[in-house]
Amino acid sequence: MTKLLQSSTLRWLIFPLVGLVWGLFGTLRSQTVPQFDDDSAFGNLVRQCEFGPRNPGSEGHRKCRKFLVQEMKRYAEEVKMQHFTHFDEGMDSSISMSNIIARFGPQRGGRLLLCAHWDTRPRADRDPNPGNRSKPILGANDGASGVAILLEIARIMGSYPPPMGVDVVLFDGEDWGEEGHIQDYLLGSRAFVKENPGLSYRFGVLLDMVGDRDLEIPMEGHSLKNFPFKVRRLWDRARGLGLTPFVHREGPWVIDDHLMLIDAGIPCIDLIDFDYPYWHTLEDTPDKCEPESLGAVGSLLLSLIYEGIPE
Repeated sequence: MTKLLQSSTLRWLIFPLVGLVWGLFGTLRSQTVPQFDDDSAFGNLVRQCEFGPRNPGSEGHRKCRKFLVQEMKRYAEEVKMQHFTHFDEGMDSSISMSNIIARFGPQRGGRLLLCAHWDTRPRADRDPNPGNRSKPILGANDGASGVAILLEIARIMGSYPPPMGVDVVLFDGEDWGEEGHIQDYLLGSRAFVKENPGLSYRFGVLLDMVGDRDLEIPMEGHSLKNFPFKVRRLWDRARGLGLTPFVHREGPWVIDDHLMLIDAGIPCIDLIDFDYPYWHTLEDTPDKCEPESLGAVGSLLLSLIYEGIPE
C-alpha cells in the first residue's frame, strides 16, 4: 500500500512536470521557427497569375519580373538579375530571359539554396482541347506555387534573420522547350551553374508544382538516388511536424532544374507533386490550388532554415 501510494504520488508529480517541459519545448520552438503564413503565400500565387501567362517574351513575363525583383529587394540583403539569352533552333531566333537571385546573410558559408522556376509554359500542349495547345498557360501550380512559397519565406527572413546563409534563386526558362527537345528546357538552371562554376552549397531544395489542392509529395527518384539519407531524414522531419502531404514512398523520376545543379556538384533535391491533372493545360489556375498546401511546404522549409539541415 505504501509503495502504491508513493508510486501514485510520484506519478502525479511527474506528469505535470513532463507537461511543463513539453509546453516549454513547444514555446521555445515557436519562438525559434517563425510561423508560415499560408494566406500570404496564396496571395503571392494569385498576384503572379494576375499578370497572365509569364512565358519569356510576353508582357506578363516582363511585369512579373519587375514585381519579383521589387519584392525581393524589400527583404534580401543582396538582389541581382542574371540575364541570359537562348537561341531556339525551332524559332531560328534568340529569346532573352532572367534569373532572379536574392541573398540572405551573404557573408556566411555553408549556404542553403532554395529555388523554383518563375516562368510559365508558352504552349498548353497537354490540353484536352487541341485548339488550346498553342496557347500559353497561366501556371498557377506549375511555376507560381513554388515562387509564392519562396516570396513568403523571403518576407519572413527579412524580419527574422536566418541563422545560416540562404540564397533564393528564381529560375527563368525552365518550361520553354517543346517535348522531345530537352536542350530547350531547364535554361535558367543551366545558365546559373555556367556563370557560377564551383559555387558551393551545403544543401539545396527545388520547389515545383507544390500548391495543388490534393497535394501529395513523394520522394522524387533522382533526389532519392543521389541523396537517400538526406531525403529520408527530411521526410521524417515532415512526419514529425505533422505535414501529411509528404508521403514515404518513391515517386517519379522528374527532369527538372535540380538535375543541372546536381551535375554541377550542388546537393539539391526536388519537392514536386507530378500527379497533377492540369499540368501543361489552360486549367492550371488558382482555383486548383489552396493555401494549406503552400503552408505544408513552407513550414518544412522554415524548419530547415531555423532548426538546421538534416545531415
